[in-house]
Amino acid sequence: MDNTLEAQHKQLNESTLLDLFKENPERAKQFSLKVDELYFDFSKNHINDNVMATLFDKANKQELSTAIESLFAGEQVNNTEKRAALHTALREPKNDSDSSSIVQAALEKMDNFVESIHQQHWLGHTSKAIDTVVNIGIGGSDLGPRMVTQSLSAFHHPQLTVHFVANIDGADLEDTLSTLNAETTLFVIASKTFTTLETLNNALSARQWMLDAGCQQNDLQKHFVAISSNIQAANEFGIAEENIFPLWDWVGGRYSLWSSIGLPIALAIGMNGFRELLHGAHIMDAHFRQAPLNSNMPVIAALLSYWYNQYWGCSAHAVLPYAQRLNRLPAYLQQLDMESLGKRVNKSGAAVTTSTGSIIWGAEGTNGQHSFHQLLHQGTQLIPVDFIAVKKSMSNYKDQHQHLLACCISQSQALLQGKTLGQAEEELRVQGLSDDDIQQLAPHKVIPGNKPSNTILLDELTPKNLGALIAFYEHKVYATSVLLGINAFDQWGVELGKQLGKPLYHALTTEECNTEWDSSTIEIIKQLHS
Repeated sequence: MDNTLEAQHKQLNESTLLDLFKENPERAKQFSLKVDELYFDFSKNHINDNVMATLFDKANKQELSTAIESLFAGEQVNNTEKRAALHTALREPKNDSDSSSIVQAALEKMDNFVESIHQQHWLGHTSKAIDTVVNIGIGGSDLGPRMVTQSLSAFHHPQLTVHFVANIDGADLEDTLSTLNAETTLFVIASKTFTTLETLNNALSARQWMLDAGCQQNDLQKHFVAISSNIQAANEFGIAEENIFPLWDWVGGRYSLWSSIGLPIALAIGMNGFRELLHGAHIMDAHFRQAPLNSNMPVIAALLSYWYNQYWGCSAHAVLPYAQRLNRLPAYLQQLDMESLGKRVNKSGAAVTTSTGSIIWGAEGTNGQHSFHQLLHQGTQLIPVDFIAVKKSMSNYKDQHQHLLACCISQSQALLQGKTLGQAEEELRVQGLSDDDIQQLAPHKVIPGNKPSNTILLDELTPKNLGALIAFYEHKVYATSVLLGINAFDQWGVELGKQLGKPLYHALTTEECNTEWDSSTIEIIKQLHS
């Protein structure tokens, strides 16, 4: 722990955010940034010039600028798997590098395929055009494409519907297929290894659904394409090699929506829209790579996260998009942030002695105001919040959009200022309550305020702006990992459950239970067999 930051935390903890605004009337201008069409207000945080200077000094000591350049240069920032993390290369303009060559080839292949679907040249087994796409994947092969596709519904191709299936619970697939026509449905199987348990089982069930609907074995290739590096396995499944889109080791799952994994996005919004998504991300990439640390939007967001996690005891962070179409964003950010930062050792393998990672959660506004916002305002936990809003209405109901924006701003304002006991008492007095009733009720109406938040405004919810927003969070997570000294690009913690699942599946299907397992596991298996 840094002694200077500890002392600054103690000092700021004795004042309030309202005090800071009174001391500096220009605070909002000082602590805000705009990158292209994204505006970031971080003035409602427990910071001042001294704190920010110390945090930037921390970033310099951790050689954050060097680490940023290492990311873009394709160095092995993923040291445990000895890989680069070159997702930024997926959204670079065409250049002479080797990575650009293969990326552009993949984009061209996607372009041709999307065009064949949109122009109704790709026909199913009964010579009918495809009008429905079902993406089968999980984790990074589902969360990102699903979130982006839903967020950009205003840009969807009018004659194509895109669905997503991820859960191995058969109800997910069954409910999706229940209203679909096999003659006009195309499945996109998204799995780097083509061995992922959930994806492979759902794909096998989808294939059987097609066969049961009258599709012949040799016509399955008209209804299945794959995104995978395991060409042989996809071939054996029944997918023609020319219909397999590439994936590369230097693109991690939670950073893969910019790659061929984004095929369902491209099918939904067209390749021009997909390229605009890439362009928006590239704008944020250039900012992250080139801007000085003290005016770098993702870096500042990372330093704030580090500040609260390490010195204010904050174990959670809420993301509240005031945009219905962004309601999948918190779920997407859960994987991006928690899978990247939920580590217990540093890059050298030594145990981390400080807190790593935050619990990322949230829901769309205004729905959350009628449920968990109560805890944000009057609960005892300190939970920083990101409010995300869009300036331009996404519907024809313009007045409702103004209500939506007012709710967003008022929530951040309420977290800032709260309501004092005196204010609560005066409100009740105006309402005509007796002194005894006021004394009894007023403490319950006190809202402490002094709770931090950021506000992010997008000019419009477009592919370009969404790309920039996602890239902002990606880079925030990477910068935070550098501050913590951990690897943001591996996820060994997800492997153990997969390993244990295989013998448990055997026990559930054969009743051969391992007597050396813990008694709880054994009893649960017995209950499931009873």
